[in-house]
Amino acid sequence: MKKRMLSLALCGAMVATMFAGCGDNSASTGSSENVDTSGELTWKIGGIGPTTGGAAQYGQGVMNAIQIAVDEVNAAGGINGYQVAFNFQDDEADPQKAVNAYNTLKDWGMQILEGTVTSGACAAVSAETYNDRIFQVTPSASSTSVTEGHDNTFQICFSDPNQGTVSADYIAENGLGNKIGVIYDSSDPYSTGVYQNFATEAANVGLEIVATEAFTADSKTDFTTQLQKCKDAEADLLFLPFYYTEGSIVLTQANKMGYEPTMFGVDGFDGLLGVENFDVSLAEGVYLLTPFAADAEDEATQSFVSKYEEQYGGTPNQFAADAYDGIYILKEALESANLTPEASNEEICEALIAAIQEVNYDGLTGEGMTWNAAGEVSKSPKAVIIQDGGYVSVQ
Repeated sequence: MKKRMLSLALCGAMVATMFAGCGDNSASTGSSENVDTSGELTWKIGGIGPTTGGAAQYGQGVMNAIQIAVDEVNAAGGINGYQVAFNFQDDEADPQKAVNAYNTLKDWGMQILEGTVTSGACAAVSAETYNDRIFQVTPSASSTSVTEGHDNTFQICFSDPNQGTVSADYIAENGLGNKIGVIYDSSDPYSTGVYQNFATEAANVGLEIVATEAFTADSKTDFTTQLQKCKDAEADLLFLPFYYTEGSIVLTQANKMGYEPTMFGVDGFDGLLGVENFDVSLAEGVYLLTPFAADAEDEATQSFVSKYEEQYGGTPNQFAADAYDGIYILKEALESANLTPEASNEEICEALIAAIQEVNYDGLTGEGMTWNAAGEVSKSPKAVIIQDGGYVSVQ
């Protein structure tokens, strides 16, 4: 199937050298485990993410988008002539539950994992796939902890350092704020990683951070103290590198205080408009970074959005788009390596580690996407703004 095209500016060239190959295989799958009900060999691709709990929008979007891509691939003849079976397990964004879900998928005969969706859960599973030599791509876990020391794990989303750096650059270049306040989750590697790189780049580009306030997973329902300190410091822009549920609380509490700075989130804010009982009018004018804009007019985006809305209702978020791209990236790498489902997990892992570093993919979330040996993708985010209850690309 032809590559999906989406015009995005590249963030920069990434190194394309190959890391070391795979080691012992403790979860090898043979052809007897990879047959469907008709007795035919199939590819078995697993997925893990939260379909219940506070981050359910992420997992549901990823699961739905992968299913759309798998259906398309199968209708077009599969991968190297073999159909794809897909099995998605809920982890509630919890590391231990993610490992349990992974073991369920191993018992099913999974050969490749697309997941898990959130960084903390993904880091726990990455340790397992590394030991078992199962190739893994994550659509949305952006922390460097996911890939560090795991040569078999690759990211489709851009990494936390990238988000923090590009956010500072974008705010400075577009003059969105003179005095910056930051609120971040110090207990979360995703939020902390984005904040740290934002702070570094903010100093480089002359942004003045007048308040830096932290919270933890145990104190994420009341942000009035952090907001008051930012207000007292006269911050006219708040940088908020955390997830949409907490984001909805911050916006609601800031409104009650009469505090109206520009709000700037990163990819974790994608999902804000779907928070139950949240007054979406409070999100008007919120900026966030994303590699995907559902209102883009290219044919590939329109086709994906239309299928998603028809089959599942609602507008797909960036994590769904990343996940959709992930299936086609795997397809290209598997085909370039000339692999079949008869190969062991170790053989698939070793071949894909090399093959994905040779991929140059045009998809919904990036043009000319490439990967380096550290598992990082080279592509550039762009900004969208919430207007009239929807995401609008910022030109």
